[in-house]
Amino acid sequence: MRYAERIISDLEAEEVKIKGLIFDLDGVLVFTDKFHYQAWKTMADELGVYFDETINHRLRGVSRMDSLEIILERYEGPDLSLREKEKLAEKKNEIYRTLLESMTPDDVTKEVRDTLTKLREKGYKLAIGSSSKNAKFILEKVELKDAFDAISDGNNITKSKPDPEVFLKAAEYLGLPPKACMVVEDAEAGIKAAKKGGMYAAGIGEAAKSINADESLKTFSELLDIVDK
Repeated sequence: MRYAERIISDLEAEEVKIKGLIFDLDGVLVFTDKFHYQAWKTMADELGVYFDETINHRLRGVSRMDSLEIILERYEGPDLSLREKEKLAEKKNEIYRTLLESMTPDDVTKEVRDTLTKLREKGYKLAIGSSSKNAKFILEKVELKDAFDAISDGNNITKSKPDPEVFLKAAEYLGLPPKACMVVEDAEAGIKAAKKGGMYAAGIGEAAKSINADESLKTFSELLDIVDK
């Protein structure tokens, strides 16, 4: 039976203990919102499109091309072809990656590093579930890549959150059924994606207020108490 076809049977199976944790990257482990904002603002200014922090907030957890479409809602110029849109997205990413070069291991807090280490010591499998195509690059810059057993990112998916594809792929890479995974997210779209995929969802940051989250975290280290329950 193919992995995707096992999802329904997984959801109908008896309750399974959490064996793996899947983490969103931006806003959970690292914070790169300012870089995204600066890159998209540069792009929007060149197009003569209004762009501010409120619009930028709508892009959280959304794929690059879908983010571009949100920005183009205010675009009043000539129609853009798909290739032209792809070039704009590529240019934004070039600006963004240049900004990411300034990241260092200090951009990950001691709390995050210690918590990930303790989760591994407890025997949990850990994965990244991020829509970003730059996830591996960021993890390398902050020296966190070795903390994870698997990475599912924008390079291996075709649908962005709230579609559960990125998390289902992460679970597949870990060799675990969706029901045995907990997703840690800071965005509502990510929480919805986790629930659609049949996973336990823990919200942190703004997602801690989500009515769809199974757990609300005030601090990252609270994960250690949750998994022990």
